Parts: sequence; structure tokens; C-alpha cells
Amino acid sequence: MTAGQLADPFDVRYAARATGLLAEFNRTGVLSSADVHVATALGRLGGESDEQVVLAVALAVRAVRYGSVCVDLGQVRTTAAADTEESVDLDLLPWPVPERWYAACAASPLVAGGVNGAPDRPVRLVDELLYLDRYWRQERLVRAELDLRAGCRPTAVDSGRLRAALDLLFPDAAPDYQRLAAAACITGSISVVAGGPGTGKTTTVARLLALMHDVFDHPPRVALAAPTGKAAARLQEAVAEESAHLGSQGLTPPGPLTASTLHRLLGSRPGSHGRFKHDRTNRLPFDVVIVDETSMVSLTLMSRLLEAVRPDARLVLVGDPDQLASVEAGAVLGDLVHRPARSGPDARSELLASLLPDDVALSGEVERELRNDVVRLRTTYRFGGKIAELAAAIRAGDPDDALAVLRSGAADVHFVETAEVGTRSPAGLEGLRADVTSAGTALTDAARAGDLPRALAALERHRLLCAHRQGPYGVARWSAEIEQWLAAAIDGYAAEGEWYRGRPLLVTANDYELKLYNGDTGVVVDGGPRGPLAAFGRGTETVLLAPSRLSGIQTVHAMTIHRGQGSQFERVSVLLPPADSPLLTRELFYTAVTRAKEFVRVIGTEDAVRRAVTRPVVRASGLRRRLPS
Repeated sequence: MTAGQLADPFDVRYAARATGLLAEFNRTGVLSSADVHVATALGRLGGESDEQVVLAVALAVRAVRYGSVCVDLGQVRTTAAADTEESVDLDLLPWPVPERWYAACAASPLVAGGVNGAPDRPVRLVDELLYLDRYWRQERLVRAELDLRAGCRPTAVDSGRLRAALDLLFPDAAPDYQRLAAAACITGSISVVAGGPGTGKTTTVARLLALMHDVFDHPPRVALAAPTGKAAARLQEAVAEESAHLGSQGLTPPGPLTASTLHRLLGSRPGSHGRFKHDRTNRLPFDVVIVDETSMVSLTLMSRLLEAVRPDARLVLVGDPDQLASVEAGAVLGDLVHRPARSGPDARSELLASLLPDDVALSGEVERELRNDVVRLRTTYRFGGKIAELAAAIRAGDPDDALAVLRSGAADVHFVETAEVGTRSPAGLEGLRADVTSAGTALTDAARAGDLPRALAALERHRLLCAHRQGPYGVARWSAEIEQWLAAAIDGYAAEGEWYRGRPLLVTANDYELKLYNGDTGVVVDGGPRGPLAAFGRGTETVLLAPSRLSGIQTVHAMTIHRGQGSQFERVSVLLPPADSPLLTRELFYTAVTRAKEFVRVIGTEDAVRRAVTRPVVRASGLRRRLPS
């Protein structure tokens, strides 16, 4: 479809009454009908008739839908995409000339110009970035809070006492970035601990908690939180496991802590998604707040958290900035890691350098990150070999290196180079079928025998990850395919009905009473006289529940890469969609590959790999520019 072709007038994605520029951009799928309707309504209420301005407002509305907090009018022509399966040449669209576009927006009665512009307008233009006012206010709050916390230091700690405790808890040879991260969290009001899967982020958190008990006369009140119930449960389990390990080494572990979702920590209010019990007028009572999986925290939620944390408290943000960001607007963790470094002398870097072993010097890159209160963990402990090389190539945006690793013939990475995945009977998937049936058989045998540890271990043996939910490359199609493979390989498979032994389960909604969270996985096992039971792992324990108590459950033979975020499997197969899929991005591919502990199989074409590696998620934000507050 070219930019000038008409769309189906009965398709709900298209606004029948749209005219001019809005109609052009709507017909090609760049704008949805909702984008058009919101912009048209704002233009009508604000008395704005210039279609260039109304188009800019519609693009700002669209930007939020796609995860940005604003639209960069100077870059949108090269970063926009059409929400359609057909190829669209966006260069043929009648894009306004940028200079005239800025001038028209700046003169509009709808738009507040600059940081100190009128406070009662629905849209704001700052440094060529156009915001819906709500998101401008949230970003400004986050920026102001970050700058305030960066400029102050918490209660001073005796450096000699701190160094002795660091030597005890982090005795490994340098460079030890876990040690540096823990020291940064102790000496700063805000700290970001960044790192990929298996780099020791949770280990660092647990040892940081022990460190606080060693260097403070009075143990601080600590809150552990994460954006989802699943992530919070995993954080609590991982900290407890590392604490037990510290105790076995003769070190003093931190006391038991309960992790919660950020919404629970802040105090959700019934009927309100944007305001919480704890805010600027009712601060959280904790001395230290540690948030895991921060990459999934939206701008809105981050703004609420920052205004609720006491100014004198320590805030520690933990996560992987290279993974998928929040499904809502904002990529705050990535913005914080990649912000331009603050200029001028930095006493904190000098203090941290003095806490490291005498033969360790901080590199220029590490010093730059420290100026932004960031420490990146660089050593991967969970996986290595070609999986680590592939992850590094994807993160670096190097498609040639990524393809070289995929085609290397290594034992832990395999590339099924095929364009037939979307066909009815694709060839070349014998390895995938073998992994699926092997894991499914082990799962079914253990479940039928009522062997809970073996069944839960088999559940983590292999997972197929897809970018799409529906369609020929989606979870629904491939789950049905896997059902057929398992039925052919296992006698009597699923013959017992809905709750057949060996059925893998995915929780799709939080159930706080049962302590089951969106994204948790389990398996139906034989409960003897009790009949079929659903088994879910909680750390070292297993919880058995009657199926009648469960709600929000579906079978999980395959899952989306978004669903898999935060999980790990022994073997992973990644099904790449065609290269023109708008979901195919560097972050998606990186997240999928790094779910694997021992082996990863990538299924798709060279074009799909190249497109994924070279297409980072572009989320417009002013946080990376250090705009004025």
C-alpha cells in the first residue's frame, strides 16, 4: 500500500470523518482512529485550526501508545511506523517542514512553550519535544527528584568500617563491580545497579542488605519491591537463598524480608490507577527502598515512587536496561543509564575509588556511569560461551557478529535458517520438536508419578518463545502445534480432560490470596486420593492447590517473549517473525536469547535477525537530554 491509497472505510482503525493531513496519516496506519479523535477534540476545544498542529498532537497521542512520553518532531519522520501488515512508504506522506512545524506548534493556543510556559494548556513543546501535559509533568517530577537526590548524600558512613565490611562480603579479586555497586548504594541517596541476566544483581542486593547491618549502628528499615507480583516473589526468594548462603559462610545474613509489588508498597487506592496512599504528603516509612526489574517500571509509576520515598532515604533501582521496557509509556531505567554524565568535580567517585582494593583503578566509562549514580555489573555467571557472545552482539547492535555466532556450529547456539515457519507444515524443525517432546515426556512422566521436584524441574527444561500472540508466528498457533506433537509422542496424553497430569500452567492474573502472580508457571500432578493437583514452586518449597481454586489459568506450551521476561529455562527456542514485523526489535531479541541457561535455538531468516539486531526500541524522552527542570 502506498501512502496515497485508501483504506477500507469499514475498518474500525480508520476515522471516517478525518480530513487533510489527519486522513492521510490515518489511511496509511501511522495514526489510529483514537489518535485522530483525541487530537481533533483537543483542537476543537482549544480553538486550533492549523492541521499541522493537530497532526503533531495526534502524533503525541500515538507516541504514548507506543511507549514514548513525547514525540520528537525533528525525528518522527524516520522513527514512525505504520500499524499495518502491508508495506508502507512513509516518505511519501506529506510531512510538515520541521522549522515551520515547530513555529506553528509554538504559536498554538493548545501548546505551552518551554519549561515555564502557560500551565493550563494540554500540550507542551520543550526543546523540539512535544508532550501531552500529563507526561511532561511526570517527566519533570522524575527529573527534579533525580537531580535533587544526586546532589545530596545520606548520613555519612565511617569509611574504615565500610571498607572492612566490604572486604568481608566481597573478597574476590578486582575488578569487582558488585563491591563497587554495594559501596555506591551505601554512599549515595540514589543508585542504579544495572546488569544483564546472571551478572549477580540479586547477589549484590542480598550482600548490600548484610552490609547495611554491618556499617550502621541501627539496622535500617528496608522495603523490597518489583513492578509485578512474579518479580517480587522471585526477588524475595533469591534474597532469601543468598542470605542462607551468607550464613553458611559464617557471615551475618540480613533478616527475613518480604517483597511486594510497587502498587502494594505505595498503597493502591480502589478505583484509582494513578494515585496512591503514599505520596509527597504521606511518605513511605522506610530508610532504604530497593526496586528490582526496574526496566519494567513506567514513567507514571516511577514518578509516584520518587515522590513517595523520603528525601533522606536511600533508593536503589536494579535492572537490565537492555531488556524490554514497560508496556506503558517510558523507559526510565534505560534513560538513567544513558543520560549525559554530569559535569564538574565528583566527590562520590573519589570516595568510591578509595573503597576499592589499592591496585584497582576505575575506567573512564565506569567513572562516567558513576556520575549518573550508575554501576553496571559486567561479569556473567549464569551462562557463558556462545550464548554470552550472541547476547553481547545483539546488545552492541552488530548483526554480522550475531549471525557469525549463530552460524558457528557451537553446541550451545543453533540457527534454524528458514522462511517456512509461517507455512502450514514447515520443514527443518526436527530439533524443536525433539526438545518439545523430550521436555513434555519428562514432565508428563513425573506428573503422573506425583514426583513434584522432578515435574517442576521438567517444566523449566525447554520453552518456545514467540514475538506474536496470534497468527502464523504466534503463541496460539504454536501451542496447538505442540499439543499435536505431544499427543503423537505420549500414550494417553491429555486423556483425563481439562486437568490432565502433565498440563503446564501459566497464571494470567494476580491472586494475592493464593500468592500466585501473573506469569507464574506450574504443572498439574497426580495427587493420589486427592485427584489432580496444581503444583507451583516457591523457592525451595512446592505449593499444591486444588484446580477448583484456580482462576486466570491457561496452558503454556509456548509463551510470548514479554511473558518470559524475568524467567530462565535450560533450553530456549526463539521463533522470529518476518523482518517487517513491528514487534521485532533489539530489546525483544536480547530478552529472548538471555532466557536460556544452556542452549538457545533461533528460528527465522537472516533478514529477521539483521532487522532485530539493528532496530532498537526508540522511545522519545527528555530524560536523556538533561532538559531543565
